[in-house]
Amino acid sequence: MSHTTSTPVDPKVFRDVLGHYPTGVVVVTGREADGEILAMVVGTFNSVSLDPPLVSFMPMKTSRTFERMLNCSSLCINILGGEQEDIVLTVAQRWENKLDGIDWFPSPSGDPVLSESVAWIDARIATTVEAGDHWIALCEVHDMAVTNPVSPLIFFQGGYGSFVCTSLMARMDHEILPAIHAAHAARSDVEDLANEIGCEVVVFTAVSCDEMAAVLSATGPGVDRGLGLAGRVPMVPPIGDTYLFDHGDTDQQRWVDKLRGAPEEVKQVHRDRLEFVREHGYLVSFLPSEGDSAYDDLRRATREYDTARLTPSQERRIRESIASSAVDYRPRPLTDDDTYDIGSLLIPIRDANGKHSMTLRLAQLPAGRTGAEVKGWVLRARRVAELLGAPTRTGTAA
Repeated sequence: MSHTTSTPVDPKVFRDVLGHYPTGVVVVTGREADGEILAMVVGTFNSVSLDPPLVSFMPMKTSRTFERMLNCSSLCINILGGEQEDIVLTVAQRWENKLDGIDWFPSPSGDPVLSESVAWIDARIATTVEAGDHWIALCEVHDMAVTNPVSPLIFFQGGYGSFVCTSLMARMDHEILPAIHAAHAARSDVEDLANEIGCEVVVFTAVSCDEMAAVLSATGPGVDRGLGLAGRVPMVPPIGDTYLFDHGDTDQQRWVDKLRGAPEEVKQVHRDRLEFVREHGYLVSFLPSEGDSAYDDLRRATREYDTARLTPSQERRIRESIASSAVDYRPRPLTDDDTYDIGSLLIPIRDANGKHSMTLRLAQLPAGRTGAEVKGWVLRARRVAELLGAPTRTGTAA
C-alpha cells in the first residue's frame, strides 16, 4: 500500500514542529593535506552503531567546508558544552581561519579538539548518503574521550541552550545545607532587622554559578510577603553580583555575557557594581519615578522561573525580562542629606570557607529616606550578615 501527501508541507511548519525536538550541537574539525584547519557547525549529530562503532552528522549540501572535509584523512567531532554558544556563532560566521582565538589541542589524528568541549570523537568518513538538501556522513570511530563533563549545548525552539535540571531539591546537596542551617540559626536576628526597618529581608545562597535560592525570609509590619522575588532566581544581571564579585575574570565575564544584545553601557553598569561591592561591601539599587512597581516584571520572571520546567525559549524570555528591569542599578555613593527611594540593599555574606556564597537582601524599604538613614540600614544589615556567616569585611557606606 502506498501513501501520498495531499498537500506539500509548509517549510515554516516543518521547522516549527521539529524545532520542539532538541538536537545536539557539534563542531566538526579537520586538516587538509597542506595543514589548513577546517571547522563547521553541525546541529544534526547522532550515534549510529556500537559494533562497529559508528556515528553520523548531516551537513547541508551547500556546505563548501564539508566538500573540503571529504578529502581529509580524519575528522574530529567536538560535542559542545552549554556555555560554548559563542564558539558556535564564531565558527558559523567566519569564512576562513575559523578557530583563530579559540583554544584547542590536537586529537590523536591531529585534528583540533576545542578545549572546553564536553567530549571529542576521532573519526573517518566511511560513506555519505544523499538525503534531500543534506548529506548523511556516516563515520567510523577510531578514538574518543570525555574531557569536560558538563551539560551539553542543544538547539531547541530556534535557539541554543543547555540541558540542566531545574529542580532545587535535586541540587540541594551538602554544599547548600550549611547555608540553610546558618540562616535558620539567625532567624530571630533576621526577623528583628525586618521589623526595625519595616521591610522584607531574604537570605539567598548560591546553588551554582547560574542560580540562587532563598533559604530564609522575614517581613516587617505591613510589608507584603507576596511582593518578593521567587524562591529560586537565575543569576542574570542584576542578580548575582554579590556572589560573582570575588570570582575570577572568566566567571564575571560569563555572567555579564548573559546580557545578550544589551548595549555596552548597560553591561558596564553591572561591571561597575562588581567593583563597587568589592570596595564597599554593599550594593543598593534606586527606584525610578514609578516606585516599587518597577520590580513587577522582575518578580513575574523569577516566579515563572521558579515554578516551571522551562524550555530554552521560555528561559531566554525570562532572562531577557530580568535583564531589562526598569530599576536603576548604577552604583554611586550615598550623600547624608540627600533623600533616596531605595529599591534593594544587598550585603554579601562570607561563609565558613571564606567564600561569599550567601547574600542578605533588603527590599520594600521605606521611601524618601536620607543617605544617612540608608547608611544606618547598611550597618544594621552588616551586623546580621556577620551572624549568618564568618565576619564580613568592614568599611564605610560612603
